[in-house]
Amino acid sequence: MPKDLVTRTTLLDESPPFIPDSPELMTVLLEVPPGGSVPPHRHSGPLSAYVLEGEMIFELEGQPERVVRAGEAVFEPGGDVIHYQTANPRPDTWLRFLATMIMVPGQPMQTLVSDEELELRRDRRAPRPS
Repeated sequence: MPKDLVTRTTLLDESPPFIPDSPELMTVLLEVPPGGSVPPHRHSGPLSAYVLEGEMIFELEGQPERVVRAGEAVFEPGGDVIHYQTANPRPDTWLRFLATMIMVPGQPMQTLVSDEELELRRDRRAPRPS
């Protein structure tokens, strides 16, 4: 293939805060229906995600929520950080995104966070939009 036919676009350039020993790598396609969401959770290691279709409300502990649109990427450090929101705000289309995770061997890809823990850490959540 001739060099001039190849285009490279950097979508995300992050330095993970840590890489687990003997990590496992997983790439998944996630599909969230119109108005759907994923409950608050955390991951054992860092991950990146790329939105293929739709829009995502994305909120990590200590960061304000933001809208991520098709063609954009996000990073999550994993570990103890709570991922408050992955939500599809659109009433008319699915949210589809790819997530690549670097995981601690033997630990689940995602661990849900209890209501009690959310209450204990509420001071770490960025102010909510009004």
